[in-house]
Amino acid sequence: MLVQREAPEHIDAIRAVTAAAFARGDASDLPVEARLVDELRSCDGWLPALSMVALDRAGIGGAGLDRAGIGGAGEVIGHVVCTRAHIGSVPALGLGPLSVHPDHQGRGIGSALVHAVLGAADALDEPVVVLLGNPAYYSRFGFVLADEFGISPPDPAWRPHFQARPLSAFTSSLRGRFAYAEPFNRL
Repeated sequence: MLVQREAPEHIDAIRAVTAAAFARGDASDLPVEARLVDELRSCDGWLPALSMVALDRAGIGGAGLDRAGIGGAGEVIGHVVCTRAHIGSVPALGLGPLSVHPDHQGRGIGSALVHAVLGAADALDEPVVVLLGNPAYYSRFGFVLADEFGISPPDPAWRPHFQARPLSAFTSSLRGRFAYAEPFNRL
């Protein structure tokens, strides 16, 4: 597996992986999470450096360098994105969706993607990453309930699953109500 930034040629595969990861029973409609990624990509909150894919390198033997000399050949099997959000008026990041194709789940791909996007966000001097998700899963990455930092969710019912991961640029004065990028408001 190789984790790298999303490239234009990955967009359709990201949509397919996200749709497969969030498929609900026999529903034929595109899951909301797949539509959300498309909408995020076209909004002001989109941060290209924080949209990452996991590529399956099996069967290509390390061959297939792209134009930049980076080994980019391979099938997209996972995706994660952080987009611009705010705590009050201060810039922050919202993580999600995180998607791994069902045929590849349970192999550490989601973990690799989360570690990669957190490292990239930290390198960009972002202060905090916030998400709505399962605390049992995300605690392994240092996420804790956002309330511990005085960060409140857009919907109070989210509190038991609303988490934050402070990064190197975090300061304890960063407190207040969290707001995701605008497309999240249409969910």
